Amino acid sequence: MTVRSLFFATYRDLAGTDELLVELPASATVADLVRELRGSHAGLAVLPAAPAVAVNLEYAPLSTPLRDGDEVAFIPPVAGG
Repeated sequence: MTVRSLFFATYRDLAGTDELLVELPASATVADLVRELRGSHAGLAVLPAAPAVAVNLEYAPLSTPLRDGDEVAFIPPVAGG
């Protein structure tokens, strides 16, 4: 299946793009996607093991199963002051 991964702010800088299409096995979860990105894209090797994500516009845990065509947004930590 193909999953659309979206990156914002510092994650976009790490990925070198704002979007990647990632091929995963049919039984993949968000955690599998994170592992795939950390292992196959040099800039994303520093991506946290448990980043905040939204699947199809809703916050989701790493255990969320993915389906073909899902959109997973990686939400970087926010600091304020």
